Amino acid sequence: MKKTAALSGLAALIATPALAHHPLAGAPMETFTHGVLSGIGHPLLGFDHFFFVVAVGLVAAMLGRLATGPLAYMGAMVIGVFVAYGGVVLPGAELAIAASLIVVGGLAAAGRLPAAPVVLGLFAVAGLFHGWAFGGSIAGQEGGIGGAVLVGYLLGLLVVQYVVAVAAGALLAKGGEAIRPRLAGAVVAGVGATFLLENLEGIAFAALGLG
Repeated sequence: MKKTAALSGLAALIATPALAHHPLAGAPMETFTHGVLSGIGHPLLGFDHFFFVVAVGLVAAMLGRLATGPLAYMGAMVIGVFVAYGGVVLPGAELAIAASLIVVGGLAAAGRLPAAPVVLGLFAVAGLFHGWAFGGSIAGQEGGIGGAVLVGYLLGLLVVQYVVAVAAGALLAKGGEAIRPRLAGAVVAGVGATFLLENLEGIAFAALGLG
């Protein structure tokens, strides 16, 4: 009980509303190296994205597809990056990202999964929105970015998220102690719930003219 309370407190502490996490401190991306650093940094500096990738690894391990399961998320994530880069707006992206943590974290916490195609489909849908959020950091850059920067950015995104997902699934599922991945899944769902409430609060305040 104490461990659960501590983890829940940690989830509330680290859940911040910002989705634009920039490891270059706001400086423009101009080189391949800048792109790689930004691609690596965004999922790590953004706790919403980081915790979701951890949940993907947990659920993929529970599904018996730790090596391949995260690829469904990552493939759709790349599409989402290009959607944002192309200037297309996905309505309610922040709400969808928060909901993705609740859903996938909840699956890990429940310990029982639907059929593999359903799980991989959830990964893909979530990946589209997470990728769109990542792509927003380059879509908004004045004058756009060069091809080398975009390649570096995608490379950084793909590598760091795959490593995090596989490491999380391998570490937390190791030894057959089901309680650990389920507890971690509950923490991820808690983070998602916190983000969702913060986003809904922001929407309510904006509607009332208080934002």
